[in-house]
Amino acid sequence: MLTITKLEPQKKNPQRLNVYIDGEFAFGISRAIAPWLSVGDQLSQQKVQDLKNNDLTEGAYQRALNFLSYRSRSEQEIRLNLSKHEIPEEINIEVLDKLRQSSLVDDRALASNWIENRAQFKPRGKRALTSELIQKGVSREIIEEELKHVDEQELALRCARGRISRYQNLDQENYHKKMYAYLNRRGFPYQIIKDTVQEIWQEIQMAS
Repeated sequence: MLTITKLEPQKKNPQRLNVYIDGEFAFGISRAIAPWLSVGDQLSQQKVQDLKNNDLTEGAYQRALNFLSYRSRSEQEIRLNLSKHEIPEEINIEVLDKLRQSSLVDDRALASNWIENRAQFKPRGKRALTSELIQKGVSREIIEEELKHVDEQELALRCARGRISRYQNLDQENYHKKMYAYLNRRGFPYQIIKDTVQEIWQEIQMAS
């Protein structure tokens, strides 16, 4: 058995302790991981390793929480961020499980909220929405499920109406070119673009 001979707060972070075993520094650990530790405690090699692993997991979890504090993230984004800081994959899996259990990470909710936000503030077609969510690490299966009930025609009309003021004084040919290009860049399919361009042109003429 190994004997703890000294515990001292770390100078840069008093919430962490330096643990000395048999007179020599052994490892650092968060106070929250093992508040019961005291000088004279005897630990097996396995217990020491368990404490180190728990400390690494807690550190990774806190890093993930900080990463999430800025905005919602997908599981893949969190995994990549932890891997960037050389967190082992088995720890990543444990952290993600803990985040799921606390409902702090949910790819389906992230996709749903992203689609809803885009629809309200920056309408996009399904192609563009799919690309954006894939970049965030959301699976195609989840994306397809969340896009099932999206009314792409309605989104295209909303998107185009936000552009009327810029194009209303153009002749029909230039209007068609610019509006088509604009809707295409926002990920709408050809037939919906065609129908939308015609409908908005009629609205412009009626308002003239």
